[in-house]
Amino acid sequence: MNILILDEEVYLAQKVAMRLQEEGNNCTHVANIKEIDFTTNYNVVLLSTNISSSDVHKIIVNFKNSIIILLVSYINDTTVTKPLKDGASDYIVKPFIMDELVRKIYHYEEFKRLKQNNNNLENYINFAFNNIEEVQEVPKNLPFVIETKDQRIADKIVFDVAKRLNKTIKFISLEKHTKINPNDFKDELLYIYDFHYAKKASKDLILNTIFDYDVIICSLEDVGKIQYPKVTIESSNKLSVVDSILTINDYVKLMVISFQNKYPDTELSRRLGISRKSLWEKRKKFGIEKNRGN
Repeated sequence: MNILILDEEVYLAQKVAMRLQEEGNNCTHVANIKEIDFTTNYNVVLLSTNISSSDVHKIIVNFKNSIIILLVSYINDTTVTKPLKDGASDYIVKPFIMDELVRKIYHYEEFKRLKQNNNNLENYINFAFNNIEEVQEVPKNLPFVIETKDQRIADKIVFDVAKRLNKTIKFISLEKHTKINPNDFKDELLYIYDFHYAKKASKDLILNTIFDYDVIICSLEDVGKIQYPKVTIESSNKLSVVDSILTINDYVKLMVISFQNKYPDTELSRRLGISRKSLWEKRKKFGIEKNRGN
């Protein structure tokens, strides 16, 4: 990591720098704000609050994307409360144990990395579910079963429920698990996403053991009459799982319905290898309403 140390106590700053450099970090020490190169990106800023509060504020604002740990001689609103509100990550009181400072640095470095990963995953999930229609009639109580030919719809429902319940999702595949004990996942939202793979005896056993647990089951086939709420979703405008070879017309129809909101007519017809006029004729033939914006 690239670390900036601003502290007027030269001996302390050098001691901190030596310890961090031993662990492979690059450290730059300055004694006042005039020595700082504000064009350099620092992963971590160790900032003494013995300088003026206006300078502390300026440094925090400029390095707002860095991990900022305050080095304070005493605690009050000026040295701790206000800098933390401005965006500093944490503080440590002088004199401090070196291991404690190092622990704080790596703690916040790990937290920042996990936060970035979480944001990336959340952005991907939002992107993946962006074109999936909202399902209005979703049971409020668990467990329940989803019947759909498009598993992405079920996935979206599960993620929405997990967010509402503030629970992590445990994904279970019946291709790999022949027996499931819901009590092993009582603190999680259990998502059985391929219920259609199980044999009838296994299905009955599962349905008889999930009554008091937070479980959502997805099946690409009709599960028949069951004791739990069931959501049946027909995918009318999304690319669905198919179990047979499509005719050319059925294929074109499926592609137009699935991708007309993603590509303009010129690009869609080019990818299908037909003219725009032919695309218009097929929409008319199949009764496909043209989306706005195409």
